[in-house]
Amino acid sequence: QVQLVESGGGLVQAGGSLRLSCAASGSIFGIIASRWYRQAPGKQRELVAAITRVEGTNYADSVKDRFTISRDNAKNTVYLQMNSLKHEDTAVYYCNVQTISYNSWGQGTQVTVSS
Repeated sequence: QVQLVESGGGLVQAGGSLRLSCAASGSIFGIIASRWYRQAPGKQRELVAAITRVEGTNYADSVKDRFTISRDNAKNTVYLQMNSLKHEDTAVYYCNVQTISYNSWGQGTQVTVSS
């Protein structure tokens, strides 16, 4: 019942930056956590960053100090600011929002970092 619309993906050179946005609509009451995952070709989907009320923020070691997850409750939007991008960051990035009732996913947005 939660619709997630992602934007901000694209092609950048190594060292560049992108900001991903995930706008939520629908039954979005009772959000427990908002997360960003990514999946590169030939690899498993991995958790990139998460933000929860209880635990704060959490990042994969590979993106720590480069990526920042944030949430704007007024806009029902979660962001992933990605700086100092590396070629290995190339993947499809998925937004995930967990509520007390649902665990919803976006359709994914492609991020490609040229070497």
